[in-house]
Amino acid sequence: VASRQVRPIFKSSCSAAEPRVSESSASMPVSRPARMTAASSGSREGAASEVLPPGTEASTVPPAASGDSDPSPTLKLGAKSNCIIVSARQRGNPILKFVRNVPWEFGEIVPDYVLGQSTCALFLSLRYHNLNPNYIHARLQLLGKTYAVQVLLVQVDVKDPHQALKELAKMCILADCTLILAWSPEEAGRYLETYKAYEQKPADLLKEKVDQDFLSIVTDCLTSVKSVNKTDALSLLSTFGVSHLLPISVQTGPYHC
Repeated sequence: VASRQVRPIFKSSCSAAEPRVSESSASMPVSRPARMTAASSGSREGAASEVLPPGTEASTVPPAASGDSDPSPTLKLGAKSNCIIVSARQRGNPILKFVRNVPWEFGEIVPDYVLGQSTCALFLSLRYHNLNPNYIHARLQLLGKTYAVQVLLVQVDVKDPHQALKELAKMCILADCTLILAWSPEEAGRYLETYKAYEQKPADLLKEKVDQDFLSIVTDCLTSVKSVNKTDALSLLSTFGVSHLLPISVQTGPYHC
């Protein structure tokens, strides 16, 4: 009899534990845990849409806005700019007053001036160099060879600059640096302007210009011989004439004229 009374009590406790679904709750969607598969693991958006509970919206904030991104962009090597980038350590330098034809702005850079994508400059006053002889050596070591053209712009503002310039010349040779001398802040500013203004210019201005007239072409042909100069070429043309020299030069070459 006791066993007959236990069975209904056990059955009633199990039936009470079973959940009852009402009509109002049956209409609500039930969220299911997302199952990451090999196909869905590569797509974060698909996985996020499955995990989100009803009534919530996906965040549209990009990862860069979360605070893990880099700070404000700074000038990098090779970055294009239409102005001269000036280091903050050059603030108050008198040569900046004479940089008028080219715009310039301050930036976080290793050299004193960035004059182009592959050109930079360090500024040095000889008066400061005599007081701190190790300053420019440390600056050149810090700069290394990060730019193709590295200029050391020296302002000569002492009475006897020969010994200091001799030391700086040796230093520039070892550091593969171009040494430029300026005797005033205005001249130094013009050097900076010129480097920036001619950044995109071709090297045609530095090449030798050969005239295209007939006499210049014949003279250039005759002076290709090492022992013949322009005076000798004019003497040959006046003595023998073009009709005698050109057939010989065409057949046997200028070396047999």
